[in-house]
Amino acid sequence: MKSTKKTMILAGSLLAAAMMLPASSSHASTPTKPMLEKIRKELVTLPFYNVFDNLGFSVNANGEVTIFGNVTRPTLRSSAENVVKKVEGVTAVHNKIEVLPLSPFDDRLRLALFRAIYSTPGLDRYALGAIPGIHIIVNNGNVKLEGVVAREMEKNMAFIRANGVPGVFSVENNLIVAGK
Repeated sequence: MKSTKKTMILAGSLLAAAMMLPASSSHASTPTKPMLEKIRKELVTLPFYNVFDNLGFSVNANGEVTIFGNVTRPTLRSSAENVVKKVEGVTAVHNKIEVLPLSPFDDRLRLALFRAIYSTPGLDRYALGAIPGIHIIVNNGNVKLEGVVAREMEKNMAFIRANGVPGVFSVENNLIVAGK
């Protein structure tokens, strides 16, 4: 079975891509590398996109884009859809972005998790840049770590630091080790 999708996952400003297209595709609207890069750039440069949000997208051979992930602001969900619609070559946008519930408890956890992870020597370098490389998604006390790190040790260290924050119910470590 051949896959007709290109998939891209945004992890801060880092890109993890798995591209699979049929060997013989003659569709004029087949996603091109510049189109994929433009979609990625539009998403990561959205105003208010930050360390507590995570966005990803997939593009099929017909130019239909599915955007997904988790955001803390409803306006970010609609903004993501609007900017992707304007990219040349995009024929349709399916918005599957989840807006995280408003919760003072989750907001306190986000701040505590940010401090715990980014104050750790070795992980502090991921805080550099406009959007830190490790994304912290908190939903009703459950945490997901998303992004790309350089070494397995850093992935494990982020998991341990997140698990040590009081009030966290569970931690799902989805960090990707670059080059693996």
